[in-house]
Amino acid sequence: MSEQTQRSQSDKPAQRDVSEASVGELFSEISRDLSTLIRQEIALAKAETTQSAKEVGKGAGMFGGAAWAAHFLLLFLSLALWWAIGAWIGDGGDEPALGWSALIVAVIWGIVAAVLAARGKKETQRARKGMPQTAETVKKIPDALKGQESS
Repeated sequence: MSEQTQRSQSDKPAQRDVSEASVGELFSEISRDLSTLIRQEIALAKAETTQSAKEVGKGAGMFGGAAWAAHFLLLFLSLALWWAIGAWIGDGGDEPALGWSALIVAVIWGIVAAVLAARGKKETQRARKGMPQTAETVKKIPDALKGQESS
């Protein structure tokens, strides 16, 4: 056989009879396969970690928005209380309308805060699930090394 024919045949992952291979060749093949497996697992872990980090970032942003909205809730509840007390002690002019309008705005901010907090919690919980595919395939490595990989 020519050298080029031998190279093209050695580049193909051929099924060969392991009874003809030397121990050194078998160890070399196992080492190469294990190295490939570990590289693939690391790449999968990186991809899943990146995805989880993005989801955590979204959740943190939602919590930040919820905190900002909660700040406005407190501000407008304080304004509503201020106007309500002023109207109660005052002469009963236009102050009650201003107090109620501040309370309505506070309720709106409360709804915004609740929605953002719920979405932030959902995003954070989804990210907590971790890296399911990596965890599952890493568990199979010891069995694969023993030749007992399950399908």
